[in-house]
Amino acid sequence: MFTVITGAQFGDEGKGKIVDLLAEDYDIVARFQGGDNAGHTVVADSETYKLHQIPSGILVGATALIGPGVVLNPFTLTDELNALIERGISVTPENFGIDPKASIIMPYHIAADTLGEFSEKDKIGTTKKGIAYAYSDRILRNEIRFGDLLDENRFYEKLNDLLPAKKEMIANLGGNPHDLFPDEEAKRLLKIGRDLEDYAIDVSYEINNSLRAGKKVLAEGAQGTFLDVIHGTQKYVTSSSTIAGSACTGLGVGPSQVTKTIGLVKAYITRVGNGPLPTELNDEVGQHLAEVGHEYGTTTGRKRRCGWIDIPLLKKAVNLNGYTELVLTKLDVLTGLETIHMCVAYELDGERIDYPPLLTEDLERCVPVYGDGNGWDEPLGDIRNFHDLPYSAREFVEYVEKISRVPISYVSVGPDRDQIIKVDVNRQKDTRCNPINRKLF
Repeated sequence: MFTVITGAQFGDEGKGKIVDLLAEDYDIVARFQGGDNAGHTVVADSETYKLHQIPSGILVGATALIGPGVVLNPFTLTDELNALIERGISVTPENFGIDPKASIIMPYHIAADTLGEFSEKDKIGTTKKGIAYAYSDRILRNEIRFGDLLDENRFYEKLNDLLPAKKEMIANLGGNPHDLFPDEEAKRLLKIGRDLEDYAIDVSYEINNSLRAGKKVLAEGAQGTFLDVIHGTQKYVTSSSTIAGSACTGLGVGPSQVTKTIGLVKAYITRVGNGPLPTELNDEVGQHLAEVGHEYGTTTGRKRRCGWIDIPLLKKAVNLNGYTELVLTKLDVLTGLETIHMCVAYELDGERIDYPPLLTEDLERCVPVYGDGNGWDEPLGDIRNFHDLPYSAREFVEYVEKISRVPISYVSVGPDRDQIIKVDVNRQKDTRCNPINRKLF
């Protein structure tokens, strides 16, 4: 079985917790794109883990792999590995591997990202982690790969060939090229290469062999659908493809192997950085979502922009990823709101549309059309049966399921690992939860 899990919004949908939950049923969890600009927070047994590059499945005993589609920061990876080991998590070549073809995020990538974002008039809101510049070098065939850290001669040969152009780039961006790459940084990278040499593995070969042997593989994406470099809200996107199809490219697995695709959608919507967010709330409800939902970036600590759930965007996410099931997260955060709003369509230039326009500039001009539903006051954190949810909460879930045409298999009702409801997709639906027969939504 080969399952792909991605975020259906702008990221931060709670993938860390859900991957950690599902990983108990999988032999391998593999990361297929992105870098340490993404962060997953997992709460297990009152312990909080913040992971940026290592798949969270390692916390429950699954083999964690970093695929060749990833851009890797060796310094933060080492810190992350050491932090796990210090907390008693086993990390060995038997349960963790890195593909030698993974590109390395070099110090000059981070320097250029910082300088470039500072000088941009129309800022993207980058994390300044060097991701875009690392992916650019991959496309330009000027990358240094993890495998190069395992061969000192090859590493210095590539580095010496690249450094003159990188110093010129930094100078053109207003930086000091003389501080770009001191020799001690090169030595630190080579030491990391020596320390991690036993973790080098052909991820494509390992996954394909595992699938042939009947093992289960979970492919984990970073960020979310609408940060996809092709299909997202350009230019306010990340530098890699975040949709489900990217898992095949980023891991080296044929599309015929994909068994199912799982989409994570938050009960509201958030975004970090700039770019359109049609339902954004700059009021007390937006503050409620941010504070109750702890909407602060795992990587940057920045407060996330919050808004009501956006159904037109969800419809497009379903098309882009081919979801076979959805997981609805953070339903508990809506508790205490008297009225729940849901964006069911947009108005653009006086016309009502129920699907996002092609251009980012047009999406920025869209005015959300809302449907309203009743809120609830009952806390959800201890509920484990779907039918025990307040009626208004069930109504919300079943409408999302109906309008997206994708079954919801889990509903998350809190940050802890066990605060989850497994939903019977073949359950008897509440006939009252029917958008045709009511004015709500």
